[in-house]
Amino acid sequence: MSRPKANNLKTPLAGFQNRLGLVIFFLALYGAGLTARLVYLQVFQHEALLAEAEKQYVEKVEINTGRGKIFDRNHNPLATNIDVESVYLNPREVVDPEQALRVLTSALDLSPELIRQKLSSRRHFVWLKRKMALPDAARLKNQSIAGVGFIRESRRFYPKRALAASTLGFVGLDNQGLEGIEHYYDDLLKGTTRKTYVERDARGRPLLDSEAGLLTPSPSHDLVLTLDEVIQFHTESALARQVERYQARGGVAVVMEPKSGDVLALATYPPFNPNRYGVSNSDAWRNKVVSYAYEPGSIFKPIVAAAAIEEGTAEPTDIFFCENGQMKIGKSKIGEASNHSFGWLSLSRILIHSSNIGAIKIAQTLGGQHFFDYIRRFGFGTRSGIDLPGESPGMLRPLKKWSGLSLASISFGHEISVTPLQMVTAMAAIANGGTLVKPRIASGVWKDGERVDHFPPVELRRVISGKTSRKMVSILKEVVRQGTGKKAAVKGYEVAGKTGTAQKIDPETRKYSADNFVASFIGFVPADSPKLVILVMIDEPKDKYWGGEVAAPAFREIARESLRHLHVPSRGERVFVLDRA
Repeated sequence: MSRPKANNLKTPLAGFQNRLGLVIFFLALYGAGLTARLVYLQVFQHEALLAEAEKQYVEKVEINTGRGKIFDRNHNPLATNIDVESVYLNPREVVDPEQALRVLTSALDLSPELIRQKLSSRRHFVWLKRKMALPDAARLKNQSIAGVGFIRESRRFYPKRALAASTLGFVGLDNQGLEGIEHYYDDLLKGTTRKTYVERDARGRPLLDSEAGLLTPSPSHDLVLTLDEVIQFHTESALARQVERYQARGGVAVVMEPKSGDVLALATYPPFNPNRYGVSNSDAWRNKVVSYAYEPGSIFKPIVAAAAIEEGTAEPTDIFFCENGQMKIGKSKIGEASNHSFGWLSLSRILIHSSNIGAIKIAQTLGGQHFFDYIRRFGFGTRSGIDLPGESPGMLRPLKKWSGLSLASISFGHEISVTPLQMVTAMAAIANGGTLVKPRIASGVWKDGERVDHFPPVELRRVISGKTSRKMVSILKEVVRQGTGKKAAVKGYEVAGKTGTAQKIDPETRKYSADNFVASFIGFVPADSPKLVILVMIDEPKDKYWGGEVAAPAFREIARESLRHLHVPSRGERVFVLDRA
């Protein structure tokens, strides 16, 4: 019997070695897979997993702080910041929900339904109320409600309340500018947004120390405006008195330096308090000085007169026949205001008596093309470019769309719409010697007490010559001395200006209303060396509606107080210069 060959036999040791190699192979394969998985998670999925993990133990809270301040031209604060506290809740930490409901409803002035909804939230962090006054927050802290915490923030504060509110605008809950300068310069003023992480322990309880140096603001940019808070105050006060006296729908007033274009006051009525803007009608938020386009009426007549004098088609002494109070153009009849009747009037006296027909005759010497060109050169039909949101370009139809009545209607301020700012800017060009300047509301940017940027005055173009300007000044002085603007006179100063009374379009009939008017006065003072151009417009006054009766007295008050504030000497007032040698 033969024995098997030795090389065909598998010893127990050989079988063990084979099994061991197989185990090692699978362990190596498993290790390689585990290593690959770890590399994938640690390298390729690191950010995503980190974010997911953070959700388990941190809550991200964005805190806004350090918004830049806004000052008037003399560095008086118009918008600043105050410390406040915001209240948050971890619903899982609330021990007695019913007690918490009672206390929070009373302390936060919120509805029980809203508090109950927040108490039942599954989240670890919910806001209860943002930006509470510190004393109010302190009273709630004393209640020691489990699950309620506090974070220090800053809130926008307007120390002068309603002063210049429609120009400044306001900011929202997260410090974003929503209206006015705050909105226009939001990128400059917005300050610092801090992402604060509220850590939680394994049970989800907040570990944030709300008092621990989280909100140290970075140095911010501050904005200095051209507004003068004293002139702004007097402008708003005078405007409010006239609007309320005549039970008007509203009104605006503007004060500008004619040479620089610096806006010293922008006033609108009705006012609102930007610290509590939510309780006001949103219509009050609009700055109607730049956004409200209206038919100006007779305050537009200096534009056609200046254009005719500049073009040489008429002189102040030229005589025009004013048709004894009624003029027919095509099938339409145009009359004078309040049934006045004029025969022959010089160009000067057409403005002094505010003759509609006289204005038409002056415009006819120019012709449509020249008249249209001068209207554009004076800045009408285009935005001025002032640093405020919502500016309207007004309405000036292209010349090819003018009707047979357009030249006549536009000559006395109808069939064209302008903004109060456009009107003031155009009158400034007449006052300053003939140069149209860009209106300026912001003068520079400051940081850490040093100016880092400056916005200089901008001259846009020459509209009329110095000679034409002087002739217009002489005419407009007579309007106040002996014409419709007598109530704009300021004792001790020569005033030049023009009244306006414009019928409004009835929105239902689309015809001119017999009851609703816009009463205006626009002028400058001192007439021969003007420091101020002022417009007052009263919308839909009751009882009286003539610009010379309703708007001119407000002009007088604003001019008197502003000249006094600026120390502009009156006629006959002696100015002493101290010899410092």
